[in-house]
Amino acid sequence: MNKYILLAIIVVFVSFFTSFFLPAGGVYRDSLSYFEIAADLPNPVTDLFPLGYPILVRSFQMVFGDYFWAYKMLNVTMLIVVFLFSYFKQFYFRETVLLFMGKTMLFVFSIALSEAPFLFLLYFLIYFLHKILIDTSYSKADVAIASIIMVMMFIVRYSGIYIYLAVGVFAMYLLIKSKNKQLFWSFVLFLSISGLGIVSYLGYNYYNYNSYTGEDLRGAPYPMTGVSLLRNILGVINAANPFFGVKPASSSVMSIGFQIIVMIVDIFILRYFILFFKKSRSRIDDNFHVLLWIITGVYAIFLLISGWTQQIEEMNTRMMAAANVCLFFSFLIIYFKNESSDRKLLRVSVLFLIFFLLYTLKSPEYYFYNRKQVEQQMSKFVSKRFIYDDTQEETTLTTYRFLFINKAFQYKHSNNQSGDIKRQIAGTLDPKKKWLIHDTVTDKSKVLYTSEIKLNQNKK
Repeated sequence: MNKYILLAIIVVFVSFFTSFFLPAGGVYRDSLSYFEIAADLPNPVTDLFPLGYPILVRSFQMVFGDYFWAYKMLNVTMLIVVFLFSYFKQFYFRETVLLFMGKTMLFVFSIALSEAPFLFLLYFLIYFLHKILIDTSYSKADVAIASIIMVMMFIVRYSGIYIYLAVGVFAMYLLIKSKNKQLFWSFVLFLSISGLGIVSYLGYNYYNYNSYTGEDLRGAPYPMTGVSLLRNILGVINAANPFFGVKPASSSVMSIGFQIIVMIVDIFILRYFILFFKKSRSRIDDNFHVLLWIITGVYAIFLLISGWTQQIEEMNTRMMAAANVCLFFSFLIIYFKNESSDRKLLRVSVLFLIFFLLYTLKSPEYYFYNRKQVEQQMSKFVSKRFIYDDTQEETTLTTYRFLFINKAFQYKHSNNQSGDIKRQIAGTLDPKKKWLIHDTVTDKSKVLYTSEIKLNQNKK
Protein backbone atom coordinates (compact mmCIF):
# COMPACT_ATOMS: atom_id res chain seq x y z
CA MET A 1 0.00 0.00 0.00
CA ASN A 2 2.93 2.34 0.62
CA LYS A 3 3.70 2.52 -3.08
CA TYR A 4 0.20 3.80 -3.77
CA ILE A 5 0.56 6.45 -1.08
CA LEU A 6 3.78 7.53 -2.82
CA LEU A 7 2.03 7.55 -6.20
CA ALA A 8 -0.80 9.66 -4.76
CA ILE A 9 1.77 12.21 -3.57
CA ILE A 10 3.39 12.19 -7.02
CA VAL A 11 0.01 12.78 -8.69
CA VAL A 12 -0.63 15.78 -6.43
CA PHE A 13 2.86 17.10 -7.16
CA VAL A 14 2.55 16.65 -10.94
CA SER A 15 -0.93 18.17 -11.11
CA PHE A 16 0.14 21.19 -9.06
CA PHE A 17 3.42 22.05 -10.77
CA THR A 18 2.77 21.13 -14.43
CA SER A 19 0.97 24.37 -15.28
CA PHE A 20 3.93 26.42 -14.03
CA PHE A 21 5.60 25.45 -17.30
CA LEU A 22 2.65 26.19 -19.58
CA PRO A 23 2.80 29.62 -21.25
CA ALA A 24 -0.54 30.83 -19.82
CA GLY A 25 -0.39 28.79 -16.63
CA GLY A 26 -3.13 26.33 -17.60
CA VAL A 27 -5.66 29.12 -18.18
CA TYR A 28 -7.80 28.96 -21.33
CA ARG A 29 -10.57 31.06 -22.87
CA ASP A 30 -13.29 29.22 -20.96
CA SER A 31 -11.23 29.75 -17.79
CA LEU A 32 -11.48 33.50 -18.36
CA SER A 33 -15.26 33.23 -18.71
CA TYR A 34 -15.41 31.47 -15.34
CA PHE A 35 -13.09 34.06 -13.80
CA GLU A 36 -15.29 36.86 -15.19
CA ILE A 37 -18.39 35.37 -13.57
CA ALA A 38 -16.45 34.89 -10.32
CA ALA A 39 -15.30 38.53 -10.37
CA ASP A 40 -18.90 39.68 -10.91
CA LEU A 41 -20.22 37.83 -7.85
CA PRO A 42 -22.51 38.37 -6.03
CA ASN A 43 -24.15 39.96 -9.08
CA PRO A 44 -23.33 37.77 -12.10
CA VAL A 45 -24.61 39.07 -15.43
CA THR A 46 -24.71 35.84 -17.46
CA ASP A 47 -25.78 32.21 -17.20
CA LEU A 48 -23.53 31.06 -20.04
CA PHE A 49 -21.86 28.86 -17.43
CA PRO A 50 -23.43 27.77 -14.11
CA LEU A 51 -22.33 29.42 -10.88
CA GLY A 52 -20.76 26.42 -9.11
CA TYR A 53 -17.19 26.72 -10.35
CA PRO A 54 -17.09 30.56 -10.21
CA ILE A 55 -18.27 30.44 -6.59
CA LEU A 56 -15.52 27.96 -5.70
CA VAL A 57 -12.85 29.99 -7.49
CA ARG A 58 -14.03 33.24 -5.91
CA SER A 59 -13.98 31.63 -2.46
CA PHE A 60 -10.33 30.65 -2.89
CA GLN A 61 -9.50 34.00 -4.54
CA MET A 62 -10.72 35.78 -1.41
CA VAL A 63 -8.15 33.79 0.56
CA PHE A 64 -5.19 33.91 -1.86
CA GLY A 65 -5.92 37.23 -3.56
CA ASP A 66 -5.24 35.97 -7.08
CA TYR A 67 -7.26 33.95 -9.58
CA PHE A 68 -4.32 31.84 -10.75
CA TRP A 69 -3.49 30.75 -7.21
CA ALA A 70 -7.19 30.36 -6.44
CA TYR A 71 -7.69 27.70 -9.10
CA LYS A 72 -4.37 26.01 -8.23
CA MET A 73 -5.20 25.72 -4.55
CA LEU A 74 -8.76 24.63 -5.29
CA ASN A 75 -7.50 21.80 -7.51
CA VAL A 76 -4.84 20.60 -5.11
CA THR A 77 -7.30 20.72 -2.19
CA MET A 78 -9.77 18.54 -4.08
CA LEU A 79 -7.04 16.03 -4.95
CA ILE A 80 -5.88 15.74 -1.35
CA VAL A 81 -9.46 15.38 -0.08
CA VAL A 82 -10.18 12.53 -2.53
CA PHE A 83 -7.01 10.62 -1.65
CA LEU A 84 -7.51 11.04 2.10
CA PHE A 85 -11.17 10.06 1.85
CA SER A 86 -10.39 7.00 -0.25
CA TYR A 87 -7.59 5.91 2.08
CA PHE A 88 -9.38 6.33 5.41
CA LYS A 89 -12.75 5.09 4.12
CA GLN A 90 -10.98 2.18 2.40
CA PHE A 91 -12.92 2.96 -0.75
CA TYR A 92 -10.84 1.38 -3.51
CA PHE A 93 -7.67 3.32 -2.65
CA ARG A 94 -5.42 1.55 -5.18
CA GLU A 95 -8.02 1.95 -7.86
CA THR A 96 -8.51 5.62 -6.99
CA VAL A 97 -4.80 6.40 -7.26
CA LEU A 98 -4.55 4.66 -10.62
CA LEU A 99 -7.72 6.43 -11.78
CA PHE A 100 -6.09 9.78 -11.04
CA MET A 101 -2.97 8.67 -12.92
CA GLY A 102 -5.05 8.30 -16.08
CA LYS A 103 -5.10 10.91 -18.83
CA THR A 104 -8.36 12.58 -17.78
CA MET A 105 -7.68 13.26 -14.12
CA LEU A 106 -4.10 14.36 -14.74
CA PHE A 107 -5.29 16.79 -17.40
CA VAL A 108 -8.28 18.40 -15.70
CA PHE A 109 -6.64 18.79 -12.29
CA SER A 110 -3.68 20.58 -13.89
CA ILE A 111 -5.68 23.39 -15.51
CA ALA A 112 -8.36 25.99 -14.73
CA LEU A 113 -11.62 24.43 -15.94
CA SER A 114 -14.83 23.27 -14.30
CA GLU A 115 -14.16 19.61 -15.11
CA ALA A 116 -12.01 19.32 -11.96
CA PRO A 117 -14.79 20.03 -9.42
CA PHE A 118 -17.26 18.18 -11.68
CA LEU A 119 -15.19 14.98 -11.51
CA PHE A 120 -14.47 15.58 -7.83
CA LEU A 121 -18.23 15.55 -7.19
CA LEU A 122 -18.71 12.60 -9.57
CA TYR A 123 -16.27 10.58 -7.47
CA PHE A 124 -18.36 11.17 -4.33
CA LEU A 125 -21.59 10.53 -6.24
CA ILE A 126 -20.13 7.17 -7.25
CA TYR A 127 -19.23 6.50 -3.60
CA PHE A 128 -22.77 7.08 -2.34
CA LEU A 129 -24.43 5.23 -5.23
CA HIS A 130 -22.03 2.36 -4.56
CA LYS A 131 -23.10 2.43 -0.91
CA ILE A 132 -26.78 2.34 -1.90
CA LEU A 133 -26.23 -0.57 -4.29
CA ILE A 134 -23.80 -2.63 -2.21
CA ASP A 135 -24.40 -1.82 1.46
CA THR A 136 -27.69 -3.26 2.70
CA SER A 137 -27.55 -0.92 5.72
CA TYR A 138 -27.65 2.27 3.66
CA SER A 139 -30.08 4.93 4.82
CA LYS A 140 -32.31 7.59 3.32
CA ALA A 141 -29.63 10.08 4.40
CA ASP A 142 -27.24 8.42 1.92
CA VAL A 143 -29.84 8.85 -0.82
CA ALA A 144 -30.33 12.51 0.16
CA ILE A 145 -26.59 13.21 0.15
CA ALA A 146 -26.23 11.57 -3.27
CA SER A 147 -29.09 13.76 -4.51
CA ILE A 148 -27.45 16.93 -3.22
CA ILE A 149 -24.19 15.97 -4.92
CA MET A 150 -26.10 15.42 -8.18
CA VAL A 151 -27.58 18.92 -7.96
CA MET A 152 -24.13 20.37 -7.20
CA MET A 153 -22.75 18.63 -10.29
CA PHE A 154 -25.38 20.33 -12.44
CA ILE A 155 -24.58 23.69 -10.83
CA VAL A 156 -20.91 23.13 -11.73
CA ARG A 157 -21.53 21.92 -15.30
CA TYR A 158 -24.80 21.86 -17.21
CA SER A 159 -23.73 18.51 -18.70
CA GLY A 160 -24.47 17.06 -15.27
CA ILE A 161 -28.00 16.62 -16.62
CA TYR A 162 -26.66 13.69 -18.66
CA ILE A 163 -25.45 11.99 -15.48
CA TYR A 164 -28.95 12.50 -14.08
CA LEU A 165 -30.51 10.99 -17.21
CA ALA A 166 -28.12 8.03 -17.01
CA VAL A 167 -29.16 7.30 -13.43
CA GLY A 168 -32.77 7.47 -14.65
CA VAL A 169 -31.98 4.86 -17.31
CA PHE A 170 -30.35 2.71 -14.64
CA ALA A 171 -33.48 3.01 -12.46
CA MET A 172 -35.51 1.62 -15.36
CA TYR A 173 -32.96 -1.21 -15.63
CA LEU A 174 -33.52 -1.99 -11.94
CA LEU A 175 -37.29 -1.98 -12.42
CA ILE A 176 -37.01 -4.53 -15.22
CA LYS A 177 -34.11 -6.70 -14.01
CA SER A 178 -33.97 -6.46 -10.23
CA LYS A 179 -36.20 -8.22 -7.73
CA ASN A 180 -35.20 -5.66 -5.09
CA LYS A 181 -38.02 -3.12 -5.34
CA GLN A 182 -36.72 -1.21 -2.32
CA LEU A 183 -33.55 -0.48 -4.28
CA PHE A 184 -35.62 0.78 -7.21
CA TRP A 185 -37.62 3.12 -4.99
CA SER A 186 -34.40 4.44 -3.45
CA PHE A 187 -33.33 5.52 -6.92
CA VAL A 188 -36.77 7.03 -7.55
CA LEU A 189 -36.26 9.07 -4.38
CA PHE A 190 -32.79 10.09 -5.58
CA LEU A 191 -34.18 11.19 -8.95
CA SER A 192 -37.04 13.08 -7.31
CA ILE A 193 -34.89 15.09 -4.88
CA SER A 194 -32.13 15.84 -7.38
CA GLY A 195 -34.66 16.55 -10.12
CA LEU A 196 -36.34 19.14 -7.89
CA GLY A 197 -32.97 20.78 -7.24
CA ILE A 198 -32.06 20.88 -10.94
CA VAL A 199 -35.46 22.31 -11.92
CA SER A 200 -35.11 24.93 -9.18
CA TYR A 201 -31.76 26.06 -10.54
CA LEU A 202 -33.15 26.22 -14.09
CA GLY A 203 -35.99 28.33 -12.71
CA TYR A 204 -33.47 30.65 -11.06
CA ASN A 205 -31.68 31.07 -14.39
CA TYR A 206 -34.88 31.77 -16.29
CA TYR A 207 -36.08 34.27 -13.72
CA ASN A 208 -32.79 36.20 -13.74
CA TYR A 209 -31.55 35.77 -17.33
CA ASN A 210 -34.61 34.74 -19.34
CA SER A 211 -32.85 31.54 -20.45
CA TYR A 212 -32.28 28.15 -18.86
CA THR A 213 -28.61 27.42 -19.64
CA GLY A 214 -27.44 30.47 -21.57
CA GLU A 215 -28.67 28.87 -24.78
CA ASP A 216 -29.26 32.29 -26.35
CA LEU A 217 -25.58 33.19 -25.83
CA ARG A 218 -23.90 30.21 -27.44
CA GLY A 219 -24.61 30.99 -31.06
CA ALA A 220 -25.48 28.59 -33.85
CA PRO A 221 -23.74 25.19 -33.88
CA TYR A 222 -20.66 24.84 -36.03
CA PRO A 223 -21.33 23.41 -39.52
CA MET A 224 -21.37 19.62 -39.31
CA THR A 225 -19.13 18.58 -42.17
CA GLY A 226 -18.00 15.04 -42.84
CA VAL A 227 -14.58 15.78 -41.34
CA SER A 228 -15.99 17.45 -38.21
CA LEU A 229 -18.42 14.55 -37.69
CA LEU A 230 -15.56 12.08 -38.01
CA ARG A 231 -13.40 14.05 -35.56
CA ASN A 232 -16.26 14.15 -33.04
CA ILE A 233 -16.87 10.41 -33.34
CA LEU A 234 -13.15 9.76 -32.91
CA GLY A 235 -13.27 11.91 -29.78
CA VAL A 236 -16.16 9.89 -28.35
CA ILE A 237 -14.48 6.55 -29.04
CA ASN A 238 -11.31 7.81 -27.36
CA ALA A 239 -13.26 7.89 -24.08
CA ALA A 240 -12.50 4.16 -23.89
CA ASN A 241 -8.77 4.84 -23.69
CA PRO A 242 -7.70 5.56 -20.10
CA PHE A 243 -4.14 6.63 -20.89
CA PHE A 244 -3.71 8.10 -24.36
CA GLY A 245 -5.65 11.00 -25.85
CA VAL A 246 -3.67 13.02 -28.38
CA LYS A 247 -5.92 14.99 -30.73
CA PRO A 248 -4.19 17.41 -33.15
CA ALA A 249 -6.15 20.52 -34.13
CA SER A 250 -5.24 19.97 -37.77
CA SER A 251 -7.62 18.08 -40.07
CA SER A 252 -4.97 17.18 -42.61
CA VAL A 253 -4.81 13.70 -44.10
CA MET A 254 -1.84 12.85 -41.88
CA SER A 255 -3.64 14.10 -38.75
CA ILE A 256 -6.86 12.21 -39.47
CA GLY A 257 -4.85 9.10 -40.34
CA PHE A 258 -3.05 9.31 -37.00
CA GLN A 259 -6.35 9.70 -35.15
CA ILE A 260 -7.83 6.69 -36.95
CA ILE A 261 -4.85 4.61 -35.79
CA VAL A 262 -5.54 5.81 -32.23
CA MET A 263 -9.21 4.90 -32.73
CA ILE A 264 -8.27 1.33 -33.66
CA VAL A 265 -6.31 1.10 -30.41
CA ASP A 266 -9.31 2.58 -28.55
CA ILE A 267 -11.63 -0.05 -30.02
CA PHE A 268 -9.31 -2.87 -28.96
CA ILE A 269 -9.19 -1.42 -25.43
CA LEU A 270 -12.99 -1.17 -25.31
CA ARG A 271 -13.32 -4.74 -26.56
CA TYR A 272 -10.89 -5.89 -23.85
CA PHE A 273 -12.93 -4.06 -21.18
CA ILE A 274 -16.18 -5.65 -22.41
CA LEU A 275 -14.73 -9.16 -22.46
CA PHE A 276 -13.15 -8.64 -19.04
CA PHE A 277 -16.48 -7.41 -17.68
CA LYS A 278 -18.43 -10.35 -19.10
CA LYS A 279 -15.90 -12.87 -17.81
CA SER A 280 -16.01 -11.39 -14.32
CA ARG A 281 -19.75 -10.82 -13.86
CA SER A 282 -20.15 -13.76 -11.49
CA ARG A 283 -17.48 -12.36 -9.17
CA ILE A 284 -18.41 -8.66 -9.07
CA ASP A 285 -21.19 -6.42 -7.81
CA ASP A 286 -23.03 -6.46 -11.10
CA ASN A 287 -25.50 -3.60 -10.59
CA PHE A 288 -22.81 -1.11 -9.61
CA HIS A 289 -20.78 -1.73 -12.76
CA VAL A 290 -23.88 -1.69 -14.95
CA LEU A 291 -24.55 1.77 -13.49
CA LEU A 292 -21.05 2.99 -14.38
CA TRP A 293 -21.31 1.62 -17.91
CA ILE A 294 -24.73 3.21 -18.42
CA ILE A 295 -23.37 6.58 -17.25
CA THR A 296 -20.48 6.17 -19.69
CA GLY A 297 -22.73 5.43 -22.65
CA VAL A 298 -25.51 7.94 -21.94
CA TYR A 299 -23.11 10.78 -21.17
CA ALA A 300 -21.02 10.19 -24.31
CA ILE A 301 -24.01 9.84 -26.65
CA PHE A 302 -25.98 12.82 -25.36
CA LEU A 303 -22.94 15.09 -25.30
CA LEU A 304 -22.20 14.13 -28.91
CA ILE A 305 -25.80 14.94 -29.85
CA SER A 306 -25.65 18.27 -28.02
CA GLY A 307 -22.64 19.18 -30.17
CA TRP A 308 -24.96 19.08 -33.20
CA THR A 309 -27.52 21.41 -31.65
CA GLN A 310 -25.41 24.07 -29.95
CA GLN A 311 -22.02 25.68 -30.17
CA ILE A 312 -19.81 23.65 -27.84
CA GLU A 313 -16.28 22.35 -28.04
CA GLU A 314 -15.35 19.38 -30.21
CA MET A 315 -15.45 15.99 -28.50
CA ASN A 316 -12.08 15.38 -26.84
CA THR A 317 -10.53 14.27 -23.55
CA ARG A 318 -12.03 17.21 -21.70
CA MET A 319 -15.55 16.80 -23.09
CA MET A 320 -15.55 13.02 -22.54
CA ALA A 321 -14.06 13.29 -19.05
CA ALA A 322 -16.99 11.83 -17.08
CA ALA A 323 -17.46 8.94 -19.51
CA ASN A 324 -13.78 8.04 -19.39
CA VAL A 325 -13.62 8.19 -15.60
CA CYS A 326 -16.67 5.94 -15.05
CA LEU A 327 -15.48 3.34 -17.56
CA PHE A 328 -11.90 3.29 -16.27
CA PHE A 329 -12.95 3.17 -12.61
CA SER A 330 -15.21 0.20 -13.35
CA PHE A 331 -12.35 -1.61 -15.07
CA LEU A 332 -9.91 -0.92 -12.24
CA ILE A 333 -12.29 -2.26 -9.60
CA ILE A 334 -13.02 -5.40 -11.63
CA TYR A 335 -9.31 -5.87 -12.38
CA PHE A 336 -8.28 -5.97 -8.72
CA LYS A 337 -11.12 -8.35 -7.86
CA ASN A 338 -9.85 -10.83 -10.42
CA GLU A 339 -6.09 -10.38 -10.70
CA SER A 340 -3.61 -11.17 -7.95
CA SER A 341 -0.79 -8.99 -9.33
CA ASP A 342 -0.86 -5.28 -10.12
CA ARG A 343 2.56 -5.28 -11.78
CA LYS A 344 1.52 -4.89 -15.41
CA LEU A 345 -1.16 -2.29 -14.76
CA LEU A 346 1.13 -0.33 -12.48
CA ARG A 347 3.90 -0.27 -15.07
CA VAL A 348 1.52 0.94 -17.78
CA SER A 349 0.17 3.65 -15.47
CA VAL A 350 3.62 4.94 -14.57
CA LEU A 351 4.69 4.83 -18.22
CA PHE A 352 1.77 7.00 -19.30
CA LEU A 353 2.24 9.33 -16.35
CA ILE A 354 5.70 9.99 -17.75
CA PHE A 355 4.19 10.33 -21.24
CA PHE A 356 1.70 12.89 -19.91
CA LEU A 357 4.54 14.97 -18.51
CA LEU A 358 6.62 14.77 -21.70
CA TYR A 359 3.65 15.53 -23.95
CA THR A 360 2.32 18.39 -21.82
CA LEU A 361 5.74 19.96 -21.43
CA LYS A 362 6.95 19.23 -24.96
CA SER A 363 7.55 22.95 -25.46
CA PRO A 364 7.81 24.34 -21.91
CA GLU A 365 7.59 28.01 -21.05
CA TYR A 366 7.89 29.43 -17.57
CA TYR A 367 4.49 30.91 -16.79
CA PHE A 368 5.75 33.32 -14.15
CA TYR A 369 8.22 34.85 -16.59
CA ASN A 370 5.39 35.59 -19.02
CA ARG A 371 3.10 36.73 -16.22
CA LYS A 372 5.65 39.17 -14.81
CA GLN A 373 5.98 40.89 -18.20
CA VAL A 374 2.23 41.30 -18.62
CA GLU A 375 1.74 42.29 -14.98
CA GLN A 376 4.20 45.16 -15.31
CA GLN A 377 2.11 46.62 -18.17
CA MET A 378 -1.40 46.23 -16.70
CA SER A 379 -1.36 49.61 -14.93
CA LYS A 380 -1.47 51.27 -18.39
CA PHE A 381 -4.75 49.53 -19.19
CA VAL A 382 -6.82 50.28 -16.11
CA SER A 383 -9.51 52.05 -18.13
CA LYS A 384 -9.91 49.15 -20.56
CA ARG A 385 -13.06 47.08 -20.07
CA PHE A 386 -12.61 44.46 -22.78
CA ILE A 387 -9.83 42.26 -24.21
CA TYR A 388 -9.61 41.32 -27.86
CA ASP A 389 -6.95 39.30 -29.66
CA ASP A 390 -6.16 41.33 -32.78
CA THR A 391 -3.12 39.20 -33.64
CA GLN A 392 -4.98 36.06 -34.65
CA GLU A 393 -3.48 36.17 -38.13
CA GLU A 394 0.01 35.96 -36.66
CA THR A 395 0.98 32.29 -36.36
CA THR A 396 3.54 30.81 -34.01
CA LEU A 397 4.89 27.48 -35.22
CA THR A 398 6.64 24.99 -32.97
CA THR A 399 9.41 22.98 -34.60
CA TYR A 400 9.89 19.33 -33.69
CA ARG A 401 12.95 17.39 -34.77
CA PHE A 402 13.24 13.64 -35.18
CA LEU A 403 16.44 12.33 -33.70
CA PHE A 404 18.82 10.27 -35.81
CA ILE A 405 17.05 10.89 -39.16
CA ASN A 406 17.68 14.65 -39.29
CA LYS A 407 14.04 15.47 -40.11
CA ALA A 408 11.78 18.14 -38.64
CA PHE A 409 8.21 19.37 -38.91
CA GLN A 410 6.35 22.45 -37.70
CA TYR A 411 2.99 22.53 -35.96
CA LYS A 412 0.65 25.32 -34.82
CA HIS A 413 -0.50 24.72 -31.26
CA SER A 414 -3.82 26.46 -30.75
CA ASN A 415 -3.03 27.30 -27.11
CA ASN A 416 0.52 28.43 -27.75
CA GLN A 417 -0.17 31.53 -29.83
CA SER A 418 1.16 34.83 -28.53
CA GLY A 419 -2.22 36.58 -28.63
CA ASP A 420 -3.90 33.76 -26.71
CA ILE A 421 -1.18 33.78 -24.06
CA LYS A 422 -1.35 37.56 -23.55
CA ARG A 423 -5.15 37.52 -23.37
CA GLN A 424 -5.21 34.61 -20.88
CA ILE A 425 -2.64 36.19 -18.57
CA ALA A 426 -4.20 39.66 -18.72
CA GLY A 427 -7.63 38.18 -18.11
CA THR A 428 -6.35 36.22 -15.12
CA LEU A 429 -4.82 39.35 -13.61
CA ASP A 430 -7.99 41.39 -14.21
CA PRO A 431 -11.06 39.19 -14.83
CA LYS A 432 -13.32 42.26 -14.89
CA LYS A 433 -12.04 42.80 -18.43
CA LYS A 434 -14.38 40.78 -20.64
CA TRP A 435 -12.73 38.91 -23.49
CA LEU A 436 -14.33 39.29 -26.92
CA ILE A 437 -14.73 36.79 -29.73
CA HIS A 438 -15.30 39.62 -32.23
CA ASP A 439 -14.19 43.24 -32.13
CA THR A 440 -17.72 44.66 -31.92
CA VAL A 441 -17.30 47.35 -29.23
CA THR A 442 -17.96 50.81 -30.70
CA ASP A 443 -15.72 52.70 -28.28
CA LYS A 444 -12.31 51.25 -29.16
CA SER A 445 -10.67 53.13 -26.30
CA LYS A 446 -12.33 50.63 -23.96
CA VAL A 447 -10.74 47.62 -25.68
CA LEU A 448 -7.35 46.21 -24.70
CA TYR A 449 -5.89 44.75 -27.88
CA THR A 450 -3.34 42.01 -27.38
CA SER A 451 -0.99 43.82 -29.80
CA GLU A 452 -0.67 46.52 -27.11
CA ILE A 453 0.87 44.02 -24.70
CA LYS A 454 4.54 43.29 -25.21
CA LEU A 455 5.67 39.75 -24.48
CA ASN A 456 9.10 38.25 -25.03
CA GLN A 457 8.70 34.47 -25.04
CA ASN A 458 12.23 33.67 -26.18
CA LYS A 459 13.93 34.19 -22.85
CA LYS A 460 13.22 31.87 -19.96
